[in-house]
Amino acid sequence: MKTVILAGGLGTRISEESHLKPKPMIEIGGRPILWHIMKLYSHYGFNDFVICLGYKGYVVKEYFANYVLHNADLTVDLAAGSLEYHARNHEPWRVTLVDTGEETMTGGRLKRVARYLDPDEPFFMTYGDGVADLDLRQVADFHRSHGRDATVTAVVPPGRYGALDIVDGQVQRFVEKPPGDNGLINGGFFVLNPRVIDRVADDATIWEQEPLTGLAADGQLMAFRHTGFWAPMDTLRDKNILEGLWASGEAPWRR
Repeated sequence: MKTVILAGGLGTRISEESHLKPKPMIEIGGRPILWHIMKLYSHYGFNDFVICLGYKGYVVKEYFANYVLHNADLTVDLAAGSLEYHARNHEPWRVTLVDTGEETMTGGRLKRVARYLDPDEPFFMTYGDGVADLDLRQVADFHRSHGRDATVTAVVPPGRYGALDIVDGQVQRFVEKPPGDNGLINGGFFVLNPRVIDRVADDATIWEQEPLTGLAADGQLMAFRHTGFWAPMDTLRDKNILEGLWASGEAPWRR
């Protein structure tokens, strides 16, 4: 199965860094969050990626074009004008980088990469800014088992503020940063059948609107419930939390 990663947005809520690079290239522990997401898929044997580029897409292209150069020992023979790479354990990835336009919406980006997908094979799709300790093999198996067109991973949003349990003005209980209000949200890890792309009209189509709501209305959208770790990187605060987890050596998504 191939994995489509949406990596073309502006990342305006983390503009402290995204004015220099696309949001998926913002680093956690010295590696772009895009790399962390790809490592998660690769851990479960999914190594064929299609990355949808837009804003500052050249930064992503240059990163992968020079990936071996920056991650291997090498000998430069200046007299001979040669470069010798000394093998190291490189990622077993095949990465297709597609310019899908700076102004294209999420659904439009998916439509633009349709030609790189197998018309008879389901594929993963995710955003380039979120990590989880998700078993992607289980998600793929779940999708194949139910026979519908789409699977979305449903997650509990992380809590951001301490909660007070108050009765008659007295605080009965304080919960430090509890999880969400028991509601589940779109965690951004999808498995899709190729025909869902027919629901995308053009570049202006937002995946989370007509295509996704239409799938739900038609009974073609199933949810894989994930109760473990999940976190987006929407703001600098989010980035710093993920950075701290990685530095501690206890990042739940680490593979």
